[in-house]
Amino acid sequence: ANAKRGALSKTSIESAIAKGQGKSVSGAALETLTIEAMLPSSVAAIIECQTDQKARVLQDIRFIINKHGGTVTPTGYLFEKKGRIVFQKKEGTSADDVLDEAVEAGALDVDTNDDDQIVVDTGPSEVSNVAQKLVDAFGFSIERSSMVHVPKPETTVSVGDEDARALANVIALIEEDPSVQGVY
Repeated sequence: ANAKRGALSKTSIESAIAKGQGKSVSGAALETLTIEAMLPSSVAAIIECQTDQKARVLQDIRFIINKHGGTVTPTGYLFEKKGRIVFQKKEGTSADDVLDEAVEAGALDVDTNDDDQIVVDTGPSEVSNVAQKLVDAFGFSIERSSMVHVPKPETTVSVGDEDARALANVIALIEEDPSVQGVY
């Protein structure tokens, strides 16, 4: 059993290294695939994948969505694409302390997350500019930066506890696919 666990770990490591190089384990170039879907309880989703087998991934993800009462359909218009920078917060610095400088640098929003980090949303083309200005001004270290799809406030829906559990189950199944990079 230990040998098998070790082999899986080695395979996972090799897969992660290949993905970082933009290739599959077989050496084929990875392509980006974006799947838009309406999940159960009328919750819109955008699923971003990287794969060398677009048709297979689309079929697998579509199967999961359809099996749980959803459908693959355009939903991108329900979201805004934004840049997101997460900074490791310095002691004694709050999101309010950063707000003026961030907005002046081009940020759209500043907040803190559950890990007590400062989260700055920007336009997609402003990520590096805003990040650099805040690093220079406050000496923050960047935890991560990425492009995200944020639901438009007027398109959000309420979901009850039972529906939320079913939705979380579907999202977990989608995220199990190794090609999935993000679910919004």
